[in-house]
Amino acid sequence: MGFFFCFLWYNCFVMNPKKILLIEDDPFLSSLLKNRFSQAHVEVLHAHDGEEALAMLKTNTPDLVLLDLILPKKSGFEVMQAIRQDPQFPNVPIIITSNLGQSEDMEKTKELGATEYFVKAKTSIEDLVSNITSILDAQK
Repeated sequence: MGFFFCFLWYNCFVMNPKKILLIEDDPFLSSLLKNRFSQAHVEVLHAHDGEEALAMLKTNTPDLVLLDLILPKKSGFEVMQAIRQDPQFPNVPIIITSNLGQSEDMEKTKELGATEYFVKAKTSIEDLVSNITSILDAQK
């Protein structure tokens, strides 16, 4: 039984890790998140701005998008709109992480199809990673 469980775990999480696209311009936060997701056996693609994110989506299909709203070149709102209009990504979960905590911003992201919204100042890295991995696990 133990061998079988190890085999399944290895095949599910090591051989075929879940993949997220992290769209975050803060280098410190990006590094922390990449490290924590790596420890959770989640592959991380990282875009530093909205334009880079949209370019990466042309050649990659993530299981989830983790998106900041305040970004250089294209805002998170613009990125969300482009993702939702792309038939390649009709159901990919989009999780917002932002310091914009106003109800208008939260409502706008829900209208654009956000799955969850986390205010950075109120959410620990551990809580964020835990929530994201739970969402990824539910996709199996």
